[in-house]
Amino acid sequence: MTTTTYIYMVRHGDSLKTSGNERSRTLSAQGEKDAQRVTQRLLDEGIDTLYSSPYTRAVDTIAGLAGTLGKEIHRVEDLKEKCWTEDDRTLQDPELYPFLEQMFTEPDFVLEDGGESNRVCKERAVKALKEILRNHPDERIVIGTHGMVMTLMMNEFAEEYGLDFLMQTSKPDIYRMEMKDGVLSHVQRMPLDD
Repeated sequence: MTTTTYIYMVRHGDSLKTSGNERSRTLSAQGEKDAQRVTQRLLDEGIDTLYSSPYTRAVDTIAGLAGTLGKEIHRVEDLKEKCWTEDDRTLQDPELYPFLEQMFTEPDFVLEDGGESNRVCKERAVKALKEILRNHPDERIVIGTHGMVMTLMMNEFAEEYGLDFLMQTSKPDIYRMEMKDGVLSHVQRMPLDD
């Protein structure tokens, strides 16, 4: 019998790059408003389970949905965003953009400050995602996530999810992945109502 599982990848809302390190950065005022829109968009989807990166901005983007549904958010360390630097400090976009193409063409490339390569990040995140799929067949699962790690996880199932896809995503963003027996059969972007 075929199992059909739905994964809702929820990229976090706008966050303050001045507040703390990567782990503790919070949502901006706009990010908090957008998190309410995420809740409204997913409220009637029949969500069974919620997982998230442990990073504050990812958890906070789906916290309203979890509260409304009366469900716990399971934080999984391996779903965290790519570690850009060894000390996990926040980098501004202009520091990252020149290197993004190289990161996708050379999966083992790392920035001078250390951190993870795309290959290392993808391996740990995909392992966590596959465990979630194994543990929740035929369910609808929300995953609070980040742009790069979301792209790398989706790329495991379809090559078209790469740099071009990452660059056209927004904060927040929702992608519903339909998985049949662990194989990606369809992806739908779920626009947020204004």
